Amino acid sequence: MRNKNGKWSMVNGQLSLTIGWLYPDLMSTYGDRGNIITLQRRCEWRNIKTQIRRLDVGFDEKRLATCDILFMGGAQDTQQKIVSRDFSTEKRILLKKLIEAGIPGLYICGAYQFLGKYYKEADGTIIKGLGILDLYTKNPGENSPRLIGNIAIKILSTTLVGFENHGGRTYIADKELALGKVVKGFGNNGEDRTEGIMYKNSVGTYLHGPVLPKNPKLADFLIAKALEVKYENKIKLEPLDDTLELKARTVIAKRLGAAL
Repeated sequence: MRNKNGKWSMVNGQLSLTIGWLYPDLMSTYGDRGNIITLQRRCEWRNIKTQIRRLDVGFDEKRLATCDILFMGGAQDTQQKIVSRDFSTEKRILLKKLIEAGIPGLYICGAYQFLGKYYKEADGTIIKGLGILDLYTKNPGENSPRLIGNIAIKILSTTLVGFENHGGRTYIADKELALGKVVKGFGNNGEDRTEGIMYKNSVGTYLHGPVLPKNPKLADFLIAKALEVKYENKIKLEPLDDTLELKARTVIAKRLGAAL
């Protein structure tokens, strides 16, 4: 609910967030729906009301415009082509506007690629991207191995862990925008040791697993930023017991020989 000054206000003293799930049936491989569950649960455990809004093929952009967090998972080339055809100019302009305005988002694998300029398939076919982020992806072909396995990346003073499985190699124009530096694994392209991208409050990454249950700090970053943007005020999140999450992170880190 907006008050007389045009700002969002709490309803009955309760904070609320709408999570927009873009193309849940087409773009959700490798258990990425677990990211939606994680966001929802970590909000509910803090008494933050959540609504999951499915944005399927043919969705009205008005339903996208009022989302507080956005999520899109990975997919194969065929599904990406369908999504590309469905994403009209109006939808692209709106998504770009939301990203530029700081609406937090998590874009995994195929979705991460889709935010870029294009994806070049092994046969040379070009799948046009949204052109929102300055990056492109190419598949080098059958003779080049897929980049598969557990991965650890360093972000400032923390480490993110996950699982990657992609044939495409992504190249970002400004490497300073990389989400993190690869400690173990392949990352964006297996060459420059970058992984993902962090632009405004939007995160693009190849980390499946899903990524958020294993990395609660990243989940809380998205939630906190969503509340900050919506209510125009910094809101300190109540700490949660992340014992199980930390154990999972430790197991993966030990397998990789990476420090948390």
